[in-house]
Order: sequence, then structure tokens, then C-alpha cells
Amino acid sequence: MAANSIIEAVYEQVLRRNPGEVEFHQAVKEVLESLAVVLDRNPDYIKAGILERMVEPERQIIFRVPWQDDKGNFCVNRGFRVEFNSALGPYKGGIRFHPSVYLGIIKFLGFEQILKNSLTGLMMGGGKGGSDFDPKGKSDAEVMRFCQSFMSELFRHIGPDTDIPAGDIGVGGREIGFMFGQYKRICNEFTGTLTGKGLEWGGSLVRTEATGYGMVYIVEEALKAVGKSFDGMTVSISGAGNVAIYASEKVHQLGGKVVTLSDSNGFIHDPGGVKLDTVKQIKEVERKRIKQYVAIHKSAQYTEGCSGVWNIKCDVALPCATQNELDEASAKTLVKNGCIAVGEGANMPCTPEAVSVFHENKVIFLPGKAANAGGVAVSGLEMAQNSQRIPWTFEKTDAELKNIMVTIYRNASQAAEEYGCAGNFVVGANIAGFIKVANAMLAQGLV
Repeated sequence: MAANSIIEAVYEQVLRRNPGEVEFHQAVKEVLESLAVVLDRNPDYIKAGILERMVEPERQIIFRVPWQDDKGNFCVNRGFRVEFNSALGPYKGGIRFHPSVYLGIIKFLGFEQILKNSLTGLMMGGGKGGSDFDPKGKSDAEVMRFCQSFMSELFRHIGPDTDIPAGDIGVGGREIGFMFGQYKRICNEFTGTLTGKGLEWGGSLVRTEATGYGMVYIVEEALKAVGKSFDGMTVSISGAGNVAIYASEKVHQLGGKVVTLSDSNGFIHDPGGVKLDTVKQIKEVERKRIKQYVAIHKSAQYTEGCSGVWNIKCDVALPCATQNELDEASAKTLVKNGCIAVGEGANMPCTPEAVSVFHENKVIFLPGKAANAGGVAVSGLEMAQNSQRIPWTFEKTDAELKNIMVTIYRNASQAAEEYGCAGNFVVGANIAGFIKVANAMLAQGLV
């Protein structure tokens, strides 16, 4: 059967088996569309059913999470862990706590994680987890009780050589600490089963900065390839979490000027450049909304609603908030305003239509599975440090991170060129990540 027919059949099977999971459908379609030329050159992948096996998770776990709030009320949420593919190593991927979480989002994230982890060059398979629990507005005691209940089920399915979760949206150092404490209490062992831990008890330097720094490193490499740099560039960033904050920090270090940040309510625009000390105080210390920024810096403006952030004129756009936040109309606005590069700091923040606009207009576009791989890369480095029982310096870890991101860029660029799509980093990243996983699956037989 021809490669295109195989791809169509696999995608139809995904739609049939996973009804209503639109984010998962979108992620699978985007990858499959890149792979026809690979299957044509490698018929063994077709014979071994690699695509059919790769789009079906090895294991899907759904469980009840009962917990008690501070008023004594009993609450119930739903927990998930999707262990998608272990061909390259133990499952690795974050845990997301957000009201929007359902099985389809976890599967989309886990599927992306397979190729993202492959691109890092580290020995990590792909997985993802989470819950529809919302930590916003909850006390530390409520979050602790929820995390302990969540881990009271999850512990059965994870371990340092099986599945190593990390943080994601809604899961930071506080949540990782509570979950790790419960895992340690139940299993009676201190292992590197979770990453994103505190520095005093097994965490890694650069982990907080990793995704933001890593994204800027790979965009910097892409700009360098066309004779440009961040120096003097105006940059628009969405989001106001770790990714956005530390992407802003690295852009500033490289001579660029970040003029926007956002949260789920709206965005700020500071023409003189966003003041990171203020943002860190608001978001990391006070845990308040980004609109508080304009009360301190009168030259800045706050606008309700998030989509308008892409109306601000910029040279580089870095969407770091959530999936499908940047649509076709916003992409056209960015192009009209002279944007030359877009790097995805979030998972799939640009719609397929937006990506098409960027490609049609020769805008450098770096997809999330490549651009935001820095977080899981440093998680992998944390695993290495945990195994050695030796912490690395900030400088060593940062240098390893930059090397990984530069290598991802070069491998994606080379794969795109080799398969006739020079400059298309979506295709290049998909192919480079896929081939490594597919070859490992071939070598390991029917598993």
C-alpha cells in the first residue's frame, strides 16, 4: 500500500478510536502529514506497522482523586497518566493541573512528547499526565491534600526506570514537592522519580529557566543562519509563567527588548521593555494577575483579552501560553507588521492555519516539539544528576542545555533539507524525531 494511503488509514483509525479528542487529532495529523516521504524510503516502517503502533498509547490510566477542602467539603477530581511510548527509554513528561484537562489533551501532549524527547538525544520515552483540578485560589493545605491523594494512585505506575513525571501548567515546585513527599512515604525510597524538585533535595539548576532559555537558544540559532540575532530586536511574548518569564530574561541578555506578556485575562504592553523584576514579584512571589504591572509602571498599558497581544508590532513572536492561542488572523497581522521569526514556547500554540501563513510568507517557524524541548532536556539532565548523586553547576547545565537546543536545530534543519523541505522545521523536527523512535521500535520487535 502507498505511503499516503497508509497515513490516511492510520488517521481515520485515530479519529474512530478517539472520538471528540480534537487536540490529539490535530497533533497526530500534523505529524503524519510529514511522514509520507519517510515511509516511501523506508518500507520496513510500513511492514512493521510503526505508525499504527506509535499513535496508540502503550498504557492509559484514569483514576479518581478524592480530597478535602479547608471547609471540610469532600471533592472529587479525575487524574490521568498516558504512558505513550517507551522505545527510547522510560516514559517522561509533565503533569498538568488545569480545569481544561481531559484525556484528549493528555494524549495530545503525550504524543508530542515522544518526538520532543527523541529530539533531545537523551534516553527518554514519551508520556504525560494531569488532572482537571485547579490549584488557583486553593490554599497550600488544599493543594497538599490533593497532591497526596493524586500520588496515592499514581505511585503504582511510575518509578525512576519506568515513568518519571515532571511539572507543567499548574504544577510547579510546590506541587512537585507534595507529590514527591507522598511518593517517598508510600514507597520508602528516595529516588529521581519526579523531576523539577527543589535544589536542596535533588533538583537541578536551570530547571526553572530551561524551557524559556532553550526556546531562545534555538530561535537564536535559526536567526544566526540568516545573518541576524536578537540584538536590537523587538519581541512579543504571550504567557507570564516560567516559560515566558525566562524567555524574556534570555532575550534581554542577548540584547533584545520584550514588550508584551499576558495571562488568561489579558496582556500588558510596555513599549520601553517589560521590567522583569516587577513581573517576577507579581507572578512568582505574590501569585497575582499580570494587570498589576500597570499599577507600578504607568507607561505600560493593559488590555483585556489575550488575542490582541499579536497586534503589537514585533520582530520576533514567542507564544508561551497555551495550545491554539495564535490563529490565522493573528499570524497575518504578525506578518503584516514585519515579524521574521516565531518560536513556540507552549505546546502547539499556533493553529495549523497560522503555521501555513508563516510558511507561505517565509517566516522562520520553530514548532513546540523542537523549540520548547529545553524543559524536558534539563529534566533529563536532572535524572542524570540524580543517578550520579552529584549536582551540576548552573554554568555546566546551561551549557548542556544550549548544546542540546543547537543540536535539535541542526538535526531538524538537516532532515528538512534531506527530505526536500529545506527551511520547514515542522517537517524537519517530525522526521528527525520519528526516525529515531521508529528504528528503536524495529530493533525491539513487536512490543
